[in-house]
Amino acid sequence: MSPVYVIGSYSSRFGRRPDDSVKQLAREAVMGALADAGLADAGSVQAAWFGNCGMWVDGQGSIRGQVCLTPMVREGLFPERVPVINVEAGCATGSLALHGAWTSVLAGQNDIALGIGVERTWYPDDAQRVARLFNGGIDQYDPKEWNDYYAAAGAAMGRPFSPSPDRTIFMDTYAMQAAWHMKTYGTTLRQIASSAAKNHTHAVHNERAQYRFPMTLDQVLADRPVAPPLTRSMCAPIGDGAAAVLVASERALARLPARVRERAVRVAAMGLSGGKYRDLAEEGLSAVAARRAYADAQLAPERIDVAEVHDATSFCEIYQVEMLGFCPRGGGGAFVESGATTLGGRLPVNTSGGLVSKGHPVGATGLSMIAELVEQLRGESGQRQVRGARHALAENGGGVIGFDEAACVVTILARE
Repeated sequence: MSPVYVIGSYSSRFGRRPDDSVKQLAREAVMGALADAGLADAGSVQAAWFGNCGMWVDGQGSIRGQVCLTPMVREGLFPERVPVINVEAGCATGSLALHGAWTSVLAGQNDIALGIGVERTWYPDDAQRVARLFNGGIDQYDPKEWNDYYAAAGAAMGRPFSPSPDRTIFMDTYAMQAAWHMKTYGTTLRQIASSAAKNHTHAVHNERAQYRFPMTLDQVLADRPVAPPLTRSMCAPIGDGAAAVLVASERALARLPARVRERAVRVAAMGLSGGKYRDLAEEGLSAVAARRAYADAQLAPERIDVAEVHDATSFCEIYQVEMLGFCPRGGGGAFVESGATTLGGRLPVNTSGGLVSKGHPVGATGLSMIAELVEQLRGESGQRQVRGARHALAENGGGVIGFDEAACVVTILARE
């Protein structure tokens, strides 16, 4: 099959943006991706995959993408009669929107396709609406199943499962995994904090990040507890934003101007996997997705130069560098603490600031990771630049099935 290339990518500024509607955020992302690709309009786009998780809490389900893009069609900024496919998969929504666009071009159905993710999660006067949005990421038909599962795991660890309405259930599941990892492998709280401090410091140079202030390890440890052992600085914030990526076939790329061709980044592979109720000692679904992606890209983990991983909490970075094969199982804490994942280290991870500092507007997150990595591979990241980066990896998981995410996408990008 012919290669598929990213020709345009864009991420908005993430943060609390109550004055911006989902339609305005969608417009910003589409126009930003088009501008990055050097296209005057979206006339060449043949299909779009629209990612969103939360518009239903405002009463809009079913045709979210069509609703958001219709004003742009009316104004001649987006072509008429283009199919818009709606995608929803928790925090993995953006990556699966890209996957839809990528596979359509890979299969020869389209020459240029768009993946877009848009999300508003900040409702300052309606905590119940925020809770409903996030509760969609866990089984609402049979909550007894996961309550019993977590209670049994907590009993085995000597750590009661005790969720609280002041946080999402996901923070409790991550906290339990962190506690198990600490007990099993000797991972320390300072190692988890080192990931948070590093990513907050990376975000200082990312103008799109929700938080742009550095933090020391001790500041992270001293922050307000959320779900012990996790503090607030170790957890992704609530926020709004949008991101979009344009992909093109080799044939379409050849017709575009030299400037576009020179900045194109190849999608080397996308590996997908699904979650299950697993034992804590069993590998997670991201390890499965990563193996599939490495095999399709014909690359080993050692070839990756820069990565963005789904650190909904800072423990996740420690866990994911293990699952992605960057260090041995149980060695993630020491790997991160050593500085290996810091800008200038052996394998910089989350140069954007990661979810804990860049932000996490659910449906946009996966595509924002791609935007960061495309910029890195083009050599356009300024003070965040990883020198000589040629291969990049994004890991994006969403929803919860036990101690797995419900879905995971591992994307490998290459600049040759």
